[in-house]
Amino acid sequence: MSDTEHKLTFVEKAGYSAGDAAANFVFMSMVLFQSAFYANDYGLSAEAAAAMLLWPRLWDAVFDPIMGVLADRTKTRWGKFRPWVLWTAAPWSIVMILAYTTPDKSWGWGAGMMIAYAGITNTLLMTLYSMNNMPYSALGGVMTGDLNERTKLNSYRFVAVNIAQFIVGGLTLPLVAKFAEGSTRQHGWQMVMTIWAVVCFGLFMVTFFTTKERIKPVNEVKSSPKQDFADLLKNSPWIALVAYTIFHFGVLAYRGGAHYNYYHHFVDKAAMFDFVEKLGLTTPEMAKNAGVLDFLGYIVHGTRDTIANSNVADVFNSIVNMTGTATTIICIILSAGFSKKFGKKNIALTGFSLAALNAFAMYLLPPTACTGMVILAVTGSMVYAPTIAVMWAMYADVADYSEWQTGRRFTGMVFATIGFALKSGLAIGGALFLWLMAKAFHYDTKLQDAPNAIAGYQFSSSIVVGLFFVGCVASVAFCKLNKDLTLQMSADLAERRRKAGTN
Repeated sequence: MSDTEHKLTFVEKAGYSAGDAAANFVFMSMVLFQSAFYANDYGLSAEAAAAMLLWPRLWDAVFDPIMGVLADRTKTRWGKFRPWVLWTAAPWSIVMILAYTTPDKSWGWGAGMMIAYAGITNTLLMTLYSMNNMPYSALGGVMTGDLNERTKLNSYRFVAVNIAQFIVGGLTLPLVAKFAEGSTRQHGWQMVMTIWAVVCFGLFMVTFFTTKERIKPVNEVKSSPKQDFADLLKNSPWIALVAYTIFHFGVLAYRGGAHYNYYHHFVDKAAMFDFVEKLGLTTPEMAKNAGVLDFLGYIVHGTRDTIANSNVADVFNSIVNMTGTATTIICIILSAGFSKKFGKKNIALTGFSLAALNAFAMYLLPPTACTGMVILAVTGSMVYAPTIAVMWAMYADVADYSEWQTGRRFTGMVFATIGFALKSGLAIGGALFLWLMAKAFHYDTKLQDAPNAIAGYQFSSSIVVGLFFVGCVASVAFCKLNKDLTLQMSADLAERRRKAGTN
């Protein structure tokens, strides 16, 4: 069997997926907890904490194309992309700990030094993230040329991602509190991030030692980065997927902020209490020793009449998130063979169209419809999950299209520019939620339960999220990489490699 048609083993697929699981220990910590760490525990002002989140991410987006140029021109006995996973593993782990370490007061640092330390360590962490994750993403495109194997590979990858998200989202804060006992929250963060850093290092080693680069271009890259980018501008599937990526990651960032406020301010607290009570997640106000769930914060203390300041919204929101994530994992596994039968583009168009309708339906729910919210979380995850793996596989198809079109392969540049679009989408989506709330609904952060704000949460969580998914549909529809064309490209490239003796 040629490398182009190579069937990946379970060990290769699982080993590759370990790398993105590791990346999500940083990514999900950043998305879920980094702002709270800087503002509440590290001690920065809100403005300084916002700067710590903004500028490193902007630099990260700019650095991705630079990293793509470096990766495409890397030549080692291990390949172009795989060695970067090895080279960055130890620095990543060290800087991950430093980024969540608060300088001791005995050092005598002023506010300026504290801000500088936070900025430097977070920028270094984001730089190492790009140096690791961009080549890692490109690695999936050169482990095999078999289109269906690529889709299966990405299915394994995103199951691992969701497992990591479960761990980070569910265990980080309880562990911080545990290590803070008898010490400080700053010590708790440092200890937890040390544990996560060790886990990351081990997972990166698994990826390096279980994967292999097999696909080699017929002609090695001899062009300039300027020529690579000029060729990409002629690649209409690449343009379509850049637009899709901005819409897709824009909706993830937008939905995160919108849904948090939706569940904490729009949904009726008494209705949420009734829902969690049926699950056995409530206890009288002064109850003690409720067990592990209480330690993890999943027990609501009090009664239906005393829940105004309780954690009922946190518990219900967590139930919705965990239900959606579990559904996503199951559906990714079950949908692994869909693309072979229907084609990646058709799967994406159908999934995003149904996700848009699912989001629009959320607007019709009254504040008391907790069961309906959980149902829509499940159905939304069911239709969205199959799109995850196929869209990442389509990025590799874009690299194939470039090679098919130009005779040269620059996988690193393709994934680097996609990475730029991804991080731009995250920035745009997060900012757009606050901008829209302020401009259209006169949102005041000191009046979070005002009627105009509540209307904005409902509109944002449903209509705007749905419109983002419509943008995904339009972008994918513009992409010409349908099932027939990808099969033709695969066959033509395999023949070229056979003639050139690179299989």
